[in-house]
Amino acid sequence: MQALKETNFHFPEQTGFYRGKVRDVYYFKDKLALVATDRISAFDVVLPRAIPYKGQVLNQIAATFLEATAHVVPNWVLSQPAPNVTIGRQCETFKVEMVIRGYLAGHAWREYSAGKRTLCGVTLPDGLRENDPFPEPIITPTTKASEGHDEDISREEILRQGIVSEQDYLQLEAYTRALFQKGTELAAERGLILVDTKYEFGKADGQIYVIDEIHTPDSSRFFYSEGYEERQANGQPQRQLSKEFVRQWLIENGFQGKDGQQVPEMTDAKITEISQRYIELYEQLLGKQFVPQDYASQPDTLQESIAANIF
Repeated sequence: MQALKETNFHFPEQTGFYRGKVRDVYYFKDKLALVATDRISAFDVVLPRAIPYKGQVLNQIAATFLEATAHVVPNWVLSQPAPNVTIGRQCETFKVEMVIRGYLAGHAWREYSAGKRTLCGVTLPDGLRENDPFPEPIITPTTKASEGHDEDISREEILRQGIVSEQDYLQLEAYTRALFQKGTELAAERGLILVDTKYEFGKADGQIYVIDEIHTPDSSRFFYSEGYEERQANGQPQRQLSKEFVRQWLIENGFQGKDGQQVPEMTDAKITEISQRYIELYEQLLGKQFVPQDYASQPDTLQESIAANIF
């Protein structure tokens, strides 16, 4: 069960390095190289074992959707020289993540079912069931924490604290809605519903760009369109494509990232299952067969290949 858990390169012109929950980022003068590793996180915790091919899945899905939306919103990408690598503009990152929701699912449903009717300053109507659509998509931002948990925050609080200027924030909202609309259209072509997603943005030379990944199973939730209405009418769970199946497995085994909780054992069988689910996500979202990198028995060769494609 070999996987790309981390990289530790040192390039001659490198100016910095950052290890995120999933990605290793190498900084250069005006560019950065993002390596999508096979690490997996849930509830803002990096789980102990990596998932083979997950990084390749995420990077290639993100590459496809960033290219498909480049005419809608400018993005940070300059090139994708390898399955796990993206080279892009170095931007000053906005300290908020723009979450947009078309349906009452996931975190929003957990808050709603606990009795809350306001989420990030947005008032929610009474009488909704899990996975019901909202009258219109809602934006529910979160803080972007360097460590620990991201926290829900309202537009009003973002502006009051000066986290983002009003002019920039209004542009972030406009870009978020435009990307979600285009993502909804692209998902519908694949027989899917884009339920909710998050976008991250940065700024370079006065221009705002969408950065990181978009419309991947880590950043987004999709339902299958076929049977959605029938399942909803009968109160049945929706068939979905997202990382939610990992979160649900963790919840069922007593883990939600809270103090004192232990991550349940991730057996080889569970790792294989999660890997296969990510490949299923890739094939359903992109409509083509996944071609895995041949690194299961040669992780060192993969590292060398990645390094060669960065510098």
